[in-house]
Amino acid sequence: MADYLENLTTLPFAPLGIIAMPGCEEIGKRIDYYLTNWRKERDSEFKADASFVAYERDTYMIDVYCPRFGSGEAKGVIRQSVRGLDLYIICDVFNHLLTYKMYGQQVPMSPDDHYADLKRIITAIGGKARRITVVMPMLYEGRQHRRTGRESLDCAAALQELIGMGVDSIITFDAHDPRIVNAIPTHGFENIMPTYQMIKALVNAVPEINIDKNHLMIISPDEGAMNRGIYFSSVLGVDLGMFYKRRDYSVVINGRNPIVAHEYLGADVAGKDLIIVDDMISSGDSVLDLAVKLKELKANDIYICTTFGLFCEGLEHFDEAYEKGYIKKVLTTNGTCISQELLEREWFCKVDLSKYIAYVVDTLNHDASISELLDPSTKINKLLAKKGKIK
Repeated sequence: MADYLENLTTLPFAPLGIIAMPGCEEIGKRIDYYLTNWRKERDSEFKADASFVAYERDTYMIDVYCPRFGSGEAKGVIRQSVRGLDLYIICDVFNHLLTYKMYGQQVPMSPDDHYADLKRIITAIGGKARRITVVMPMLYEGRQHRRTGRESLDCAAALQELIGMGVDSIITFDAHDPRIVNAIPTHGFENIMPTYQMIKALVNAVPEINIDKNHLMIISPDEGAMNRGIYFSSVLGVDLGMFYKRRDYSVVINGRNPIVAHEYLGADVAGKDLIIVDDMISSGDSVLDLAVKLKELKANDIYICTTFGLFCEGLEHFDEAYEKGYIKKVLTTNGTCISQELLEREWFCKVDLSKYIAYVVDTLNHDASISELLDPSTKINKLLAKKGKIK
Protein backbone atom coordinates (compact mmCIF):
# COMPACT_ATOMS: atom_id res chain seq x y z
CA MET A 1 0.00 0.00 0.00
CA ALA A 2 1.33 3.45 -0.95
CA ASP A 3 2.64 5.67 1.85
CA TYR A 4 0.05 8.37 1.24
CA LEU A 5 -2.73 5.80 1.68
CA GLU A 6 -1.25 4.51 4.91
CA ASN A 7 -1.16 8.08 6.21
CA LEU A 8 -4.79 8.95 5.46
CA THR A 9 -5.75 10.28 8.87
CA THR A 10 -8.65 12.53 7.92
CA LEU A 11 -12.14 11.37 8.74
CA PRO A 12 -14.18 9.88 5.87
CA PHE A 13 -16.63 12.31 4.29
CA ALA A 14 -19.33 9.63 4.60
CA PRO A 15 -19.60 5.82 4.40
CA LEU A 16 -18.34 4.66 1.01
CA GLY A 17 -20.42 3.08 -1.74
CA ILE A 18 -19.41 1.89 -5.22
CA ILE A 19 -21.89 1.47 -8.06
CA ALA A 20 -20.62 -0.34 -11.14
CA MET A 21 -22.99 0.33 -14.02
CA PRO A 22 -23.81 -2.58 -16.38
CA GLY A 23 -20.68 -3.46 -18.32
CA CYS A 24 -18.35 -2.21 -15.55
CA GLU A 25 -18.74 -5.19 -13.22
CA GLU A 26 -15.18 -6.48 -13.71
CA ILE A 27 -13.36 -3.21 -13.08
CA GLY A 28 -15.80 -2.45 -10.25
CA LYS A 29 -14.92 -5.70 -8.51
CA ARG A 30 -11.19 -4.99 -8.81
CA ILE A 31 -11.63 -1.50 -7.36
CA ASP A 32 -13.68 -2.98 -4.54
CA TYR A 33 -10.99 -5.62 -3.92
CA TYR A 34 -8.29 -2.98 -3.40
CA LEU A 35 -10.47 -0.81 -1.17
CA THR A 36 -11.59 -3.64 1.12
CA ASN A 37 -8.03 -4.89 1.58
CA TRP A 38 -6.48 -1.47 2.17
CA ARG A 39 -9.05 -0.56 4.79
CA LYS A 40 -8.62 -3.81 6.67
CA GLU A 41 -4.84 -3.29 6.75
CA ARG A 42 -4.92 0.40 7.63
CA ASP A 43 -4.25 1.45 11.21
CA SER A 44 -5.78 4.73 12.35
CA GLU A 45 -6.24 6.35 15.70
CA PHE A 46 -9.65 7.53 14.51
CA LYS A 47 -11.14 4.09 13.89
CA ALA A 48 -13.10 4.28 17.13
CA ASP A 49 -14.70 7.52 15.94
CA ALA A 50 -18.36 7.37 14.99
CA SER A 51 -17.43 8.65 11.53
CA PHE A 52 -15.66 5.35 10.90
CA VAL A 53 -18.87 3.33 11.21
CA ALA A 54 -18.98 0.84 8.31
CA TYR A 55 -15.44 1.87 7.37
CA GLU A 56 -14.25 -1.75 7.11
CA ARG A 57 -16.64 -3.86 5.06
CA ASP A 58 -16.50 -7.03 3.03
CA THR A 59 -17.67 -5.08 -0.01
CA TYR A 60 -18.56 -1.50 -0.89
CA MET A 61 -20.50 -2.52 -4.01
CA ILE A 62 -24.12 -1.42 -4.30
CA ASP A 63 -26.43 -3.77 -6.18
CA VAL A 64 -28.15 -2.03 -9.10
CA TYR A 65 -29.68 -3.10 -12.40
CA CYS A 66 -31.49 -1.59 -15.36
CA PRO A 67 -34.19 -3.95 -16.72
CA ARG A 68 -35.85 -3.21 -20.06
CA PHE A 69 -39.32 -3.67 -21.43
CA GLY A 70 -39.98 -5.28 -24.80
CA SER A 71 -40.27 -1.84 -26.40
CA GLY A 72 -36.72 -0.94 -25.36
CA GLU A 73 -37.82 1.33 -22.50
CA ALA A 74 -35.97 0.84 -19.23
CA LYS A 75 -35.78 1.78 -15.57
CA GLY A 76 -33.03 1.95 -12.96
CA VAL A 77 -33.37 -0.09 -9.76
CA ILE A 78 -31.23 0.04 -6.60
CA ARG A 79 -31.62 -3.03 -4.42
CA GLN A 80 -30.22 -1.65 -1.15
CA SER A 81 -30.10 1.55 0.84
CA VAL A 82 -27.76 4.34 -0.28
CA ARG A 83 -28.89 6.88 2.29
CA GLY A 84 -25.98 8.98 3.57
CA LEU A 85 -23.35 7.29 1.39
CA ASP A 86 -20.46 8.86 -0.49
CA LEU A 87 -21.26 7.21 -3.83
CA TYR A 88 -18.89 6.64 -6.76
CA ILE A 89 -20.66 5.52 -9.93
CA ILE A 90 -18.41 3.85 -12.52
CA CYS A 91 -19.77 4.04 -16.04
CA ASP A 92 -18.35 2.89 -19.39
CA VAL A 93 -20.58 4.44 -22.02
CA PHE A 94 -18.60 2.75 -24.81
CA ASN A 95 -19.29 -0.86 -23.85
CA HIS A 96 -20.78 -2.11 -27.12
CA LEU A 97 -20.65 -5.75 -26.00
CA LEU A 98 -23.86 -5.40 -23.97
CA THR A 99 -27.16 -5.89 -25.76
CA TYR A 100 -30.86 -5.69 -24.94
CA LYS A 101 -33.98 -7.03 -26.63
CA MET A 102 -36.26 -4.57 -28.40
CA TYR A 103 -39.24 -5.78 -30.45
CA GLY A 104 -37.72 -9.26 -30.47
CA GLN A 105 -34.31 -8.15 -31.75
CA GLN A 106 -31.00 -8.02 -29.91
CA VAL A 107 -29.75 -4.42 -30.00
CA PRO A 108 -26.19 -3.42 -28.97
CA MET A 109 -26.07 -0.70 -26.34
CA SER A 110 -24.95 2.65 -27.69
CA PRO A 111 -23.27 5.44 -25.67
CA ASP A 112 -26.68 7.10 -25.50
CA ASP A 113 -28.18 3.96 -23.94
CA HIS A 114 -25.44 3.77 -21.29
CA TYR A 115 -25.76 7.47 -20.52
CA ALA A 116 -29.53 7.11 -20.13
CA ASP A 117 -29.03 4.19 -17.70
CA LEU A 118 -26.59 6.32 -15.69
CA LYS A 119 -29.24 9.02 -15.35
CA ARG A 120 -31.80 6.38 -14.35
CA ILE A 121 -29.62 5.20 -11.47
CA ILE A 122 -28.98 8.79 -10.34
CA THR A 123 -32.74 9.34 -10.40
CA ALA A 124 -33.28 6.14 -8.39
CA ILE A 125 -30.85 7.43 -5.74
CA GLY A 126 -33.43 10.16 -5.25
CA GLY A 127 -31.17 12.62 -3.44
CA LYS A 128 -30.59 10.21 -0.54
CA ALA A 129 -26.81 9.91 -1.01
CA ARG A 130 -24.54 12.34 0.82
CA ARG A 131 -22.40 12.91 -2.30
CA ILE A 132 -22.32 11.50 -5.84
CA THR A 133 -19.20 11.28 -7.99
CA VAL A 134 -19.38 9.87 -11.52
CA VAL A 135 -16.25 8.03 -12.68
CA MET A 136 -16.48 7.96 -16.46
CA PRO A 137 -13.05 6.93 -17.83
CA MET A 138 -13.87 7.95 -21.40
CA LEU A 139 -16.08 11.00 -21.41
CA TYR A 140 -19.51 10.71 -23.01
CA GLU A 141 -19.55 12.64 -26.30
CA GLY A 142 -16.05 13.87 -25.48
CA ARG A 143 -15.16 14.27 -29.15
CA GLN A 144 -18.06 16.69 -29.65
CA HIS A 145 -16.36 19.20 -27.38
CA ARG A 146 -16.49 22.39 -29.43
CA ARG A 147 -18.68 24.12 -31.96
CA THR A 148 -17.30 24.70 -35.46
CA GLY A 149 -20.66 25.47 -37.08
CA ARG A 150 -24.34 25.36 -36.19
CA GLU A 151 -24.10 22.11 -34.26
CA SER A 152 -24.73 20.66 -30.83
CA LEU A 153 -22.36 20.77 -27.86
CA ASP A 154 -23.18 17.32 -26.53
CA CYS A 155 -20.43 16.84 -23.96
CA ALA A 156 -20.95 20.22 -22.31
CA ALA A 157 -24.72 19.66 -22.22
CA ALA A 158 -24.27 16.21 -20.64
CA LEU A 159 -21.94 17.52 -17.93
CA GLN A 160 -24.36 20.29 -17.04
CA GLU A 161 -27.24 17.82 -17.01
CA LEU A 162 -25.45 15.51 -14.57
CA ILE A 163 -24.63 18.41 -12.26
CA GLY A 164 -28.27 19.50 -12.43
CA MET A 165 -29.31 15.98 -11.34
CA GLY A 166 -27.23 16.21 -8.16
CA VAL A 167 -23.82 14.88 -9.22
CA ASP A 168 -21.08 16.70 -7.30
CA SER A 169 -17.99 15.74 -9.31
CA ILE A 170 -16.91 14.08 -12.55
CA ILE A 171 -13.73 12.00 -12.83
CA THR A 172 -12.47 11.14 -16.29
CA PHE A 173 -9.23 10.02 -17.93
CA ASP A 174 -7.38 11.76 -20.75
CA ALA A 175 -10.23 13.95 -21.95
CA HIS A 176 -10.15 14.62 -25.69
CA ASP A 177 -10.12 18.33 -24.85
CA PRO A 178 -9.58 19.13 -21.14
CA ARG A 179 -11.07 22.59 -21.67
CA ILE A 180 -14.46 20.91 -21.47
CA VAL A 181 -14.17 21.60 -17.72
CA ASN A 182 -15.32 25.13 -18.57
CA ALA A 183 -18.84 23.71 -18.97
CA ILE A 184 -19.08 23.17 -15.17
CA PRO A 185 -16.58 25.68 -13.71
CA THR A 186 -18.02 25.67 -10.16
CA HIS A 187 -18.09 21.87 -9.75
CA GLY A 188 -15.48 19.16 -9.47
CA PHE A 189 -13.95 17.86 -12.69
CA GLU A 190 -10.77 15.77 -12.59
CA ASN A 191 -9.05 14.88 -15.85
CA ILE A 192 -6.51 12.20 -14.90
CA MET A 193 -3.67 11.07 -17.14
CA PRO A 194 -2.72 7.36 -16.85
CA THR A 195 0.90 8.01 -17.87
CA TYR A 196 2.45 5.96 -15.07
CA GLN A 197 0.17 2.99 -15.70
CA MET A 198 0.98 3.12 -19.43
CA ILE A 199 4.75 3.27 -18.93
CA LYS A 200 4.63 0.52 -16.30
CA ALA A 201 2.69 -1.77 -18.64
CA LEU A 202 5.11 -1.03 -21.49
CA VAL A 203 8.31 -1.79 -19.57
CA ASN A 204 6.73 -4.97 -18.15
CA ALA A 205 5.54 -6.15 -21.57
CA VAL A 206 8.77 -5.15 -23.35
CA PRO A 207 11.55 -5.49 -20.76
CA GLU A 208 14.25 -5.15 -23.43
CA ILE A 209 13.21 -1.62 -24.44
CA ASN A 210 15.96 1.00 -24.03
CA ILE A 211 14.76 4.34 -22.67
CA ASP A 212 17.28 6.96 -23.73
CA LYS A 213 17.70 9.56 -26.48
CA ASN A 214 19.80 7.25 -28.62
CA HIS A 215 17.26 4.44 -28.77
CA LEU A 216 13.77 5.88 -28.20
CA MET A 217 11.50 8.71 -29.36
CA ILE A 218 7.95 9.82 -28.61
CA ILE A 219 5.69 10.56 -31.57
CA SER A 220 2.60 12.79 -31.39
CA PRO A 221 0.12 11.79 -34.12
CA ASP A 222 -1.16 15.37 -34.50
CA GLU A 223 -0.93 18.84 -33.01
CA GLY A 224 -3.86 18.14 -30.68
CA ALA A 225 -1.88 15.42 -28.89
CA MET A 226 1.26 17.51 -28.39
CA ASN A 227 0.74 18.19 -24.66
CA ARG A 228 0.46 14.46 -24.05
CA GLY A 229 3.57 13.79 -26.13
CA ILE A 230 5.54 16.56 -24.40
CA TYR A 231 4.81 15.03 -20.99
CA PHE A 232 5.85 11.54 -22.10
CA SER A 233 9.07 12.82 -23.66
CA SER A 234 9.89 14.96 -20.61
CA VAL A 235 9.48 12.23 -17.98
CA LEU A 236 11.32 9.68 -20.14
CA GLY A 237 14.06 12.14 -21.16
CA VAL A 238 13.78 11.43 -24.90
CA ASP A 239 13.08 13.47 -28.04
CA LEU A 240 9.66 14.24 -29.48
CA GLY A 241 8.46 14.23 -33.07
CA MET A 242 5.00 14.95 -34.48
CA PHE A 243 2.75 14.65 -37.49
CA TYR A 244 0.31 17.20 -38.77
CA LYS A 245 -2.76 16.35 -40.80
CA ARG A 246 -3.45 17.91 -44.19
CA ARG A 247 -7.22 17.83 -44.69
CA ASP A 248 -9.51 18.44 -47.63
CA TYR A 249 -11.78 21.15 -46.27
CA SER A 250 -13.95 21.13 -49.40
CA VAL A 251 -15.39 17.71 -48.51
CA VAL A 252 -17.20 16.37 -45.43
CA ILE A 253 -17.36 12.61 -44.86
CA ASN A 254 -19.06 11.18 -41.74
CA GLY A 255 -19.12 14.67 -40.26
CA ARG A 256 -15.40 15.34 -40.75
CA ASN A 257 -13.04 16.70 -43.38
CA PRO A 258 -11.01 13.75 -44.73
CA ILE A 259 -7.25 13.59 -44.15
CA VAL A 260 -5.26 13.98 -47.36
CA ALA A 261 -1.84 13.16 -45.90
CA HIS A 262 0.19 12.96 -42.68
CA GLU A 263 3.38 15.04 -42.68
CA TYR A 264 6.20 14.30 -40.21
CA LEU A 265 8.09 17.00 -38.31
CA GLY A 266 10.99 16.18 -36.02
CA ALA A 267 14.37 14.54 -35.61
CA ASP A 268 15.56 11.50 -37.54
CA VAL A 269 13.79 8.33 -36.41
CA ALA A 270 16.07 5.88 -38.23
CA GLY A 271 17.06 2.95 -36.03
CA LYS A 272 15.03 4.14 -33.03
CA ASP A 273 12.10 2.56 -31.21
CA LEU A 274 9.07 4.82 -31.28
CA ILE A 275 6.10 5.29 -28.95
CA ILE A 276 3.04 6.85 -30.59
CA VAL A 277 0.89 8.38 -27.84
CA ASP A 278 -2.73 9.45 -28.28
CA ASP A 279 -5.99 9.53 -26.36
CA MET A 280 -7.90 6.95 -28.40
CA ILE A 281 -8.06 4.51 -31.29
CA SER A 282 -11.33 4.66 -33.21
CA SER A 283 -10.92 2.81 -36.50
CA GLY A 284 -7.12 2.88 -36.18
CA ASP A 285 -6.55 3.83 -39.82
CA SER A 286 -4.70 7.06 -38.96
CA VAL A 287 -2.28 5.56 -36.45
CA LEU A 288 -1.52 2.60 -38.73
CA ASP A 289 -0.86 5.04 -41.58
CA LEU A 290 1.64 6.79 -39.31
CA ALA A 291 3.31 3.48 -38.49
CA VAL A 292 3.77 2.74 -42.20
CA LYS A 293 5.27 6.19 -42.82
CA LEU A 294 7.61 5.87 -39.83
CA LYS A 295 8.78 2.47 -41.05
CA GLU A 296 9.53 4.09 -44.42
CA LEU A 297 11.75 6.49 -42.45
CA LYS A 298 13.70 3.44 -41.14
CA ALA A 299 12.21 3.38 -37.63
CA ASN A 300 12.82 0.27 -35.52
CA ASP A 301 9.98 -1.11 -33.33
CA ILE A 302 6.79 0.94 -33.03
CA TYR A 303 4.60 0.88 -29.92
CA ILE A 304 1.15 2.48 -29.86
CA CYS A 305 0.05 3.77 -26.46
CA THR A 306 -3.51 5.10 -26.38
CA THR A 307 -5.73 5.52 -23.37
CA PHE A 308 -8.82 4.07 -25.05
CA GLY A 309 -9.04 1.43 -27.75
CA LEU A 310 -12.44 1.31 -29.43
CA PHE A 311 -11.39 -0.58 -32.60
CA CYS A 312 -14.66 0.44 -34.26
CA GLU A 313 -13.83 -1.30 -37.54
CA GLY A 314 -12.43 -4.54 -36.15
CA LEU A 315 -8.97 -5.92 -35.51
CA GLU A 316 -8.00 -7.19 -38.96
CA HIS A 317 -6.09 -4.04 -39.94
CA PHE A 318 -3.99 -4.33 -36.80
CA ASP A 319 -3.41 -8.05 -37.38
CA GLU A 320 -2.10 -7.24 -40.85
CA ALA A 321 0.11 -4.39 -39.60
CA TYR A 322 1.58 -6.68 -36.92
CA GLU A 323 2.26 -9.47 -39.39
CA LYS A 324 4.03 -7.02 -41.71
CA GLY A 325 6.14 -5.67 -38.84
CA TYR A 326 4.71 -2.16 -38.83
CA ILE A 327 3.72 -2.34 -35.15
CA LYS A 328 5.12 -4.27 -32.18
CA LYS A 329 2.58 -3.60 -29.41
CA VAL A 330 -0.67 -1.72 -28.89
CA LEU A 331 -1.41 -0.68 -25.30
CA THR A 332 -4.82 0.58 -24.18
CA THR A 333 -6.50 0.81 -20.80
CA ASN A 334 -9.51 -1.08 -19.49
CA GLY A 335 -11.32 2.24 -19.06
CA THR A 336 -13.46 1.07 -21.97
CA CYS A 337 -14.50 -2.51 -22.60
CA ILE A 338 -11.96 -4.99 -23.93
CA SER A 339 -13.28 -7.97 -25.83
CA GLN A 340 -11.92 -11.48 -25.31
CA GLU A 341 -10.95 -11.46 -28.98
CA LEU A 342 -8.72 -8.43 -28.38
CA LEU A 343 -7.17 -9.90 -25.22
CA GLU A 344 -6.07 -12.92 -27.23
CA ARG A 345 -4.12 -10.84 -29.77
CA GLU A 346 -0.35 -11.22 -29.46
CA TRP A 347 0.18 -7.54 -30.25
CA PHE A 348 -2.21 -6.28 -27.54
CA CYS A 349 -1.35 -5.29 -23.96
CA LYS A 350 -3.96 -4.24 -21.39
CA VAL A 351 -3.25 -1.33 -19.05
CA ASP A 352 -5.22 -1.77 -15.82
CA LEU A 353 -6.76 1.40 -14.29
CA SER A 354 -8.56 -0.27 -11.39
CA LYS A 355 -5.86 0.28 -8.76
CA TYR A 356 -5.41 3.91 -9.80
CA ILE A 357 -9.15 4.54 -9.57
CA ALA A 358 -9.22 2.84 -6.16
CA TYR A 359 -6.45 5.21 -4.97
CA VAL A 360 -8.46 8.21 -6.13
CA VAL A 361 -11.73 6.96 -4.59
CA ASP A 362 -10.09 6.12 -1.26
CA THR A 363 -8.37 9.51 -1.06
CA LEU A 364 -11.45 11.52 -2.03
CA ASN A 365 -13.63 9.61 0.43
CA HIS A 366 -11.27 10.91 3.13
CA ASP A 367 -11.60 14.43 1.71
CA ALA A 368 -7.83 14.43 1.20
CA SER A 369 -5.86 16.00 -1.64
CA ILE A 370 -5.25 13.93 -4.78
CA SER A 371 -2.51 16.26 -6.08
CA GLU A 372 0.16 13.62 -5.55
CA LEU A 373 -1.91 11.12 -7.52
CA LEU A 374 -2.30 13.53 -10.42
CA ASP A 375 1.47 14.07 -10.81
CA PRO A 376 3.10 10.65 -11.30
CA SER A 377 6.57 11.89 -12.32
CA THR A 378 8.21 10.72 -9.09
CA LYS A 379 6.62 7.26 -9.39
CA ILE A 380 7.71 7.01 -13.03
CA ASN A 381 11.32 7.82 -12.13
CA LYS A 382 11.29 5.23 -9.33
CA LEU A 383 9.80 2.63 -11.68
CA LEU A 384 12.40 3.24 -14.39
CA ALA A 385 15.22 3.16 -11.84
CA LYS A 386 13.89 -0.11 -10.43
CA LYS A 387 13.72 -1.61 -13.90
CA GLY A 388 17.27 -0.44 -14.64
CA LYS A 389 16.11 1.95 -17.37
CA ILE A 390 17.72 5.01 -15.81
CA LYS A 391 20.59 5.51 -13.39
